Amino acid sequence: MLLETRQLSRTFGGVHAVDRVDLAVAAGQAFGLIGPNGAGKTTLINLISGHLRADGGSVLLDGATVTRLAPHELTARGIARTFQGVRLFKGLTVFDNVLVGRHARLRSDVVRRLVPRRSRADPDRERAMGLLERVGLRRRAGALAGELAYGDQRRLEIARALASEPRVLILDEPAAGMNPSESGRLRELMRALVAEGITIVLIEHDVGLVMGTCERVAVLNFGRKIAEGSPAEVRASAAVREAYLGAEDVA
Repeated sequence: MLLETRQLSRTFGGVHAVDRVDLAVAAGQAFGLIGPNGAGKTTLINLISGHLRADGGSVLLDGATVTRLAPHELTARGIARTFQGVRLFKGLTVFDNVLVGRHARLRSDVVRRLVPRRSRADPDRERAMGLLERVGLRRRAGALAGELAYGDQRRLEIARALASEPRVLILDEPAAGMNPSESGRLRELMRALVAEGITIVLIEHDVGLVMGTCERVAVLNFGRKIAEGSPAEVRASAAVREAYLGAEDVA
């Protein structure tokens, strides 16, 4: 397995936000993570991506333990993510936000000079423009990130994450603020990325988007994994239906 958690746990004031969760995500797979509000999904992703320290258990990448690595070290090893709350450099242009995302694949002495570079032959600039084309933002390359509509900011975060050339791309509610048409394009983008070999971990309240994109789905409730399997298996789970207080929520 490319990405695993083993008995991963985190408590806050005695509350088990993540309670001994085991996950196994295969390379080139789209893996969904769903659950009611407060189920522990984002906390789990924060543990995997190094933004929180685990109280117990471990995170493995390619069989190697990476539990204690910092976020930038995990990025260098191939784990990239977006956030539930948009985190962009809103005073920089759309283009420069993506260019900054290249820092994990550049020499350290280049980072401080990254934004001012303007060579037309620069392959990093070409890649940044290609990523903006891919998420539908090429025409907004010169706009300030803070001027974008919320759904466009979500897409910009995805482009910036892809700029680091990840093996694992973790998307935390990427469809938030998107209309149905935009969500459809997001689904197609995720399918294309998986086809290219990028592993996706998708956390999303739009259960239909998860079920229509992911090969396997895990369900959290009160910090514990209560189900895992194919979308059909998860839909049929009595525990999942009870957690969502109604079959329509997982249809």
